[in-house]
Amino acid sequence: MLRSTHQDILIEAGCDEAGRGCLAGPVYAAAVVFAKDFQHDILTDSKQLAASQRYTLRKIIEEQALACAVASVSAAEIDRINIHNASYLAMHKALDALKIKAEYILVDGNRFIPYRQTPHCCIVKGDGKYLSIAAASVLAKTYRDDYMDGLADEFPHYGWIHNKGYPTVQHRSAILEHGYTPHHRRTFRVSDPQLKLF
Repeated sequence: MLRSTHQDILIEAGCDEAGRGCLAGPVYAAAVVFAKDFQHDILTDSKQLAASQRYTLRKIIEEQALACAVASVSAAEIDRINIHNASYLAMHKALDALKIKAEYILVDGNRFIPYRQTPHCCIVKGDGKYLSIAAASVLAKTYRDDYMDGLADEFPHYGWIHNKGYPTVQHRSAILEHGYTPHHRRTFRVSDPQLKLF
């Protein structure tokens, strides 16, 4: 079972992102604050869950969290400031939107751009260790998937209903055949003919 908190004194928010490695679409991030005694047997890293579980958990998270928020940064902004900075910006925007101010931040991964003067701790594979980070991963993933599903009918060649913008062979082949859409990240280039990313 995942841990409820990293520390028990300050109001703690878990943060995670979704879509960092995609060729198209925004990067999403979420921030979640749970009560210190919150527990859940199923909640874990969104990548370890079936889609149906993620959407069931999203409802539970949004009903039971003390505060939660989701934010995104567009493909155009990703191209302008790079994906790493865009990921942290999305996290900052999610933290800004929390109805309860975070006094301590848990971040999935090993790097973070400090948020105001708020202390933080980076946790490698934190979405499999702490409930608040896992919840943030679920929210970021499901809201991003919903966004890409909404674009899929308009741009059917790219397979977004299935790949959500990630660099599958189908997606990369479609870029080479049909070109970029306004939703593609132009700094994430696709080579020809081997379909390798560089």
